[in-house]
Amino acid sequence: MRLPPDHPLRLALNEEVHARPPEALSPPLRLTFLAMYSDPRLRDREREREHVAVLAGRYGVQPPPEGASHFSADLGAFRLKWERHSEFARYKFIVAGPSADPFADPALAVVPADWLAGLPGTVMVATHAVLLTADVLEPDIERLSARLFAGNVLVGAGIAGGAGTAFTDFRLHDGFGRLLLLDRGMSQRQAGRMMQRLLEIDIYRLMALLALPVAQGLTPWLNDAERELAQISAALVDSTETDEPALLDRLTRLEAQIESRESENHYRFTAAAAYHELVQRRIEELREVRIQGLQTFHEFTERRLAPAMATCRSVAGRIESLSQRVARATQLLSTRVDVSRERQNQQVLASMNRRAAAQLRLQQTVEGLSVAAITYYIVGLLSYAAKGLVAAGLPLDAELATAASIPLVALAVAWGVRKVRRRVTGADR
Repeated sequence: MRLPPDHPLRLALNEEVHARPPEALSPPLRLTFLAMYSDPRLRDREREREHVAVLAGRYGVQPPPEGASHFSADLGAFRLKWERHSEFARYKFIVAGPSADPFADPALAVVPADWLAGLPGTVMVATHAVLLTADVLEPDIERLSARLFAGNVLVGAGIAGGAGTAFTDFRLHDGFGRLLLLDRGMSQRQAGRMMQRLLEIDIYRLMALLALPVAQGLTPWLNDAERELAQISAALVDSTETDEPALLDRLTRLEAQIESRESENHYRFTAAAAYHELVQRRIEELREVRIQGLQTFHEFTERRLAPAMATCRSVAGRIESLSQRVARATQLLSTRVDVSRERQNQQVLASMNRRAAAQLRLQQTVEGLSVAAITYYIVGLLSYAAKGLVAAGLPLDAELATAASIPLVALAVAWGVRKVRRRVTGADR
């Protein structure tokens, strides 16, 4: 059966749901999980892939291809899984087999130290995890805490509907967290999924909390900005036209500061919300069963994460609200400035009209004087002509002829001046 050509992204999108599957895990084993943070602007993706390729080459394993964002391989002494995400890279090192003290003999101990020291980025999460069958450890919580978690208060619950049990203290022991997962009947794939969800809760929790210092740092500036806006709004009530330019300058400066802060931190706040949602989803997927006397992962995480996320949402909301309020104040003041400018323009136009009317009257006066002057000179010329004709013997009264020509000359000059003015003003239109 022949079909039309495939969409260029059909195969990639179909395989995306199968990418990065959880490792199949079977007890007993030790696992070390590293999450290395890297600024997305530094473009460390290719460096990470190249670093993983170096490790694969040491053990004679085919390295990840160029552009790859995940890789898993059995390197003999341990299994490696590498995954690249938007802001961090995850590394899992897995060693099978029992150990008398699993946290003192972690999986990371078999990884080349020089290669570890060269990992790109900075450590965000480092956790030693252990998967054991439930019958190898004592069920007493206090003794379990004293033996493996330095006596700290544990957080734990049955997971996968009771098919497993997980414990942690969410503390660092020599720079590493500790996670214990007991198998009570999970399949290998199920154990792998549960382990991955438990580890993802930790990394997504910390990635969400990256926004908290940002929110705390913005709070004093927000207080100052809101105070400045309140002062400007109060000044607007009794402001005059002379005050408006200075107030508008203060508002535009404040608006620019808000826009700068919002653009700088928008990604961090939206990312925090997304990470928080992932934490909640991963906890739901654990299908926790309460252990009497212990906080569940949901209770512990939400009790400490939810207030931080509420603070971040509050600060992000305050910035957005402040931006809208400043925009409204700016629009109001701009409208007042425009009205004042229109009033000034009307005054200027009225003044121009008055000057134009004065110029017209002056022009008409000048035109009258011009007619009189031109008439005077023309009549003088006609007087000389009449006297000449009398001297030539013509019977003509020169003074009478001169007097009679004055109204005729004046009318002719007035008509000529008006015609010239009309022609000039018509050409100007």
